[in-house]
Amino acid sequence: MIIIEDLNVSYERGKSVLKDLSLSLPEDNIHGVVGLNGSGKTTLLNTMFGLKKQDSGTIMYGDNVLNKKDIAYLVTDNYFYPNITGNEYLGLFKNVNFDTEKWNKVFKLPLDELIENYSSGMKKKLAILGTLKQDKPILILDEPFNGLDIETVRVLREILLKLKENGKTIIITSHILETLTNLCDYIHYLEGGIILNSKDKSGFKSFEKEIFNTIKARNREIIDELKI
Repeated sequence: MIIIEDLNVSYERGKSVLKDLSLSLPEDNIHGVVGLNGSGKTTLLNTMFGLKKQDSGTIMYGDNVLNKKDIAYLVTDNYFYPNITGNEYLGLFKNVNFDTEKWNKVFKLPLDELIENYSSGMKKKLAILGTLKQDKPILILDEPFNGLDIETVRVLREILLKLKENGKTIIITSHILETLTNLCDYIHYLEGGIILNSKDKSGFKSFEKEIFNTIKARNREIIDELKI
């Protein structure tokens, strides 16, 4: 179990992004974290991985403080060193049991070519491949489906489900709730730096309706003023 308690994170003094956030994430499950732009999703992931230091609060993995050694983290915007090939990039991650050739039958990347010649979608697939190669017990994926073609989206979904069956704990963020309802075991709604709601599969339908109705009501008056 990953347990987050009373997590506070800020970038400027007096301006908190996460505010006394508490969340329990059962292991061997896929967790979706959804929220609008600026809700704190990426800040939460960066703090879990250790890229951002919390002002207060704890993040525990079992009996220990969560350590980045347990995590493979796919960030939203991936950076690649210049003048290296796909194979050279994957070589940065050590895993003798990872069969690059077999995995690339799924992703179909020109691994002998320079990454700078890849399309944005190909770069995203390469970053995902590097994340999977690390074979960590926890996968944190920030907007993993952005920029992928329809086939790769479906293939990645099947891979994540199999990884869950093999004991991985997976945390995924998305702006789009529909991408997670057919994949996740739990969905957690983040707004204003706090978790407003968490639901398991049995509550996804009502959860989705509640969120969409809230968004619709919040923007109805503004849209009406447009006189469309």
